[in-house]
Amino acid sequence: MLGLGSWQAVRIVLGPAVVVETVHRGALVQTVVASGHVESPFRVEIASQMTGTVAEVLVDEGQRVTQGQKLIAVEARELTSAVAQAEGAVAQAEARMRQLREFTLPSAQEQLAQAVASQVDARASYDRTAELARTGVAARAALDDARKNLDVATALARAAALQVFTASPGGSDYVMAETQLRQARANLDIATSRLAYAVIAAPRDGVLVSRSVERGTVVQPGKVLMVLAPDGETQLVALIDERNLGHLVLGQTALASADAYPDQTFDAVLAFINPGIDIARASVEVKLTVPKPPAFLRQDMTVSVDIQVAKKDDALVLPMRAVRGLMSGAPWVMGVRDGRATHRPVRIGLRGSTQVEILEGLQVGDMAIPLAAGVLTGQRIRPIQQ
Repeated sequence: MLGLGSWQAVRIVLGPAVVVETVHRGALVQTVVASGHVESPFRVEIASQMTGTVAEVLVDEGQRVTQGQKLIAVEARELTSAVAQAEGAVAQAEARMRQLREFTLPSAQEQLAQAVASQVDARASYDRTAELARTGVAARAALDDARKNLDVATALARAAALQVFTASPGGSDYVMAETQLRQARANLDIATSRLAYAVIAAPRDGVLVSRSVERGTVVQPGKVLMVLAPDGETQLVALIDERNLGHLVLGQTALASADAYPDQTFDAVLAFINPGIDIARASVEVKLTVPKPPAFLRQDMTVSVDIQVAKKDDALVLPMRAVRGLMSGAPWVMGVRDGRATHRPVRIGLRGSTQVEILEGLQVGDMAIPLAAGVLTGQRIRPIQQ
């Protein structure tokens, strides 16, 4: 009874024993913590360029594909027939061009040669008859017949020359046949291109993150059938509390971890800060690049990000649990002076995950009572340092 009474007397006179925190110097890193998800810098929406019925879907959601790999096949019977018809038109136009070169032009040239020879004979006959008529040997009727024969031969020669010209390059028949050939080839190109639309291929290497098409589906231009996440740079998209916006600077490093693999961290770099603020959530969107993404990272995977916004190697630090009124704008510490708890205003600098920097109000070795101790200002205590 005497010992118990003595202990109670000491407790009343000296106060209860309280474990206190001590101000000390050390390294302090301030981070901004956020959660987000994995995302490619951009995604490619894959759609059909024609209306048709899907004949076959050749890949599954989540599958890795390479550029040019066939993804979807659309029924193409009509398109195949159109290509065959266009090929026939091209063959017909090419045959017309060969006909001009191999038959029409040589035939016209031969007719021209014959017409020119006939014209020469008719002119010679006319000249002889004209001489005889001048001397009175030939009759006027014979001269008229010779003139008529010369005119006919000249007209035939001109017609033959025109036929040669039209069948030669630059002539009307040749230009028309050449135009028909170009049109037929253009129609074949169009038909071939439309037939190619029946096979939808991967535009780039990557992973198919979604698929909304099955065999028998009627597809139309503009309707998204698959979404491809191209290979390349991996980025993290996160929402940061608007209050931390002033601490963010492009190029800051971060430590990230996937919620599915919390023990495996990887590095990231702050690469983009959205200039706009989400009013509804009072947050700003940021994007971080991942220089060396780990193999387990997946599209849309949830991640946690700690962005390092400041660091001091020799800061005056105190555990955060011993600082009161951190969010009030007037932080203070319940210190110890002459065995009693005292109110001591402080100015805060960097804020780490568990410690804060003390800029003013405390010195190295000063003691601070944690909030959980339940001590009132002015109360006598017996401080116990950890």
